[in-house]
Amino acid sequence: MASSNPVAIHLVSLGCPKNLVDSEVILGRVGAEGFVISQRAEDADILMVNTCGFIESAKQESIDAILDLVRLKEDDPAKRVVVAGCLGQRYPEELAKEIPEIDAIVGMSEYPRMPEILGGLMEEVRDARRVHVGEASHPAWSEDSRLRLTPRHSAYLKISEGCDNPCTFCSIPSFRGRFRSKDPDFVINEARELVANGTREINLISQDLTSYGLDIDGEYLLPDIMESLDKVEGIDWIRLLYTYPYKFSDEMIDAVARLDRVIPYIDMPIQHIDNTMLKRMGRRLGEDGTRDLFRRMRERIPSLVLRTTFIVGFPGETREQFEKLVRFVQENALERVGVFPWSAEEGTPAEKLPDRIPEQEQARRVEELMLAQQEVAFAWNRARVGSEVDVLIDSVCDETGFLLGRSYAEAPEIDSSIRMPSGSGQVGELVRCRITGTDDYDLVAELIENEKEGKSEPGITVEGKRLA
Repeated sequence: MASSNPVAIHLVSLGCPKNLVDSEVILGRVGAEGFVISQRAEDADILMVNTCGFIESAKQESIDAILDLVRLKEDDPAKRVVVAGCLGQRYPEELAKEIPEIDAIVGMSEYPRMPEILGGLMEEVRDARRVHVGEASHPAWSEDSRLRLTPRHSAYLKISEGCDNPCTFCSIPSFRGRFRSKDPDFVINEARELVANGTREINLISQDLTSYGLDIDGEYLLPDIMESLDKVEGIDWIRLLYTYPYKFSDEMIDAVARLDRVIPYIDMPIQHIDNTMLKRMGRRLGEDGTRDLFRRMRERIPSLVLRTTFIVGFPGETREQFEKLVRFVQENALERVGVFPWSAEEGTPAEKLPDRIPEQEQARRVEELMLAQQEVAFAWNRARVGSEVDVLIDSVCDETGFLLGRSYAEAPEIDSSIRMPSGSGQVGELVRCRITGTDDYDLVAELIENEKEGKSEPGITVEGKRLA
């Protein structure tokens, strides 16, 4: 590099937890090569945004973040602007043309070269090449030595890349590539490294956890990798995020029920319940199969918490089909639900479907379904009052001094919180609490004295009985 002073990098990470892991890997790699990380964009030499390119609103957020960094460069032309992530992978040439102030666009396959690319930007004689984007289906390499952006006690662990599922609404395979499993040894070694750095909650992530191992030896190895992780000393909770219903087998159900550190929380987007809608969406499991799967999971996994997501306003969705979905939510008492309006994604089969639902009607359906789910969620919260739970303390509220934490039933970032009085414990500590009240989606709890670092099962108990 032209200067002997260390180059400072400021990174804005957008999008999903998978993108967050990518950001942590990038920061870890460049930090190991002598770059320094700047919390303030104004103090940095290189301004980077790790973008999301999934849906229209995420793409717009990414564009806005890029333009924010460009404005800082206008004030200080010595700064460099770098775009990484899904938007850069998906639209590299378009971004280079429309925003000429971008100095480099780096695709995911080029992340191992990130220190070299960034160092080149600071040379007096620079490479004229701005776009560094290769094939999307790069190997699923080790992601060790990350510079963590999450609290040290909780971490995401990515076990695969890409997706082979044929969902008609989804553009992810076009920029994340085909499904590739990470080597099991990589996964276990990363988990051990995270634990050595203070992590006690491991959240397994992927585009499709369920397919793990299929490209290694033709078998679904999710139960095997769960069993291996369950043996890693120091982990308290292992949580499954992003499972795919069609392939979720009895063996996987039994692994969740049997393994001590795998908590009974499963995130499984099903998108709809009407067979016609599911077929149009390219989903492989219909209504009967979904209901049967949920029944088997409830029967065999004590205290199970199910999270799912739905798409409403998909092309051709009739009022009757939507109302069927509302009834399904009301009748099945799903603990956690997210609802999203369909958006036309460039290059997807659904983009070409007729009978689009007007945006206003889509918004009405989102609100109606969320109100139905709100009744379910609030009723479940009320039922939890008086129960005892292990709570992992995440943070201290700056305004009130209250501690904010989660039980096994709350995933980080996407679910609600449990509020406790100050002095109930330290951030990163696991404490035994009693739920004393509700605050809409959140819960209020008090410490059960002499029960810090409780090692009981993660389930919720009320008067000695299990409650899910």
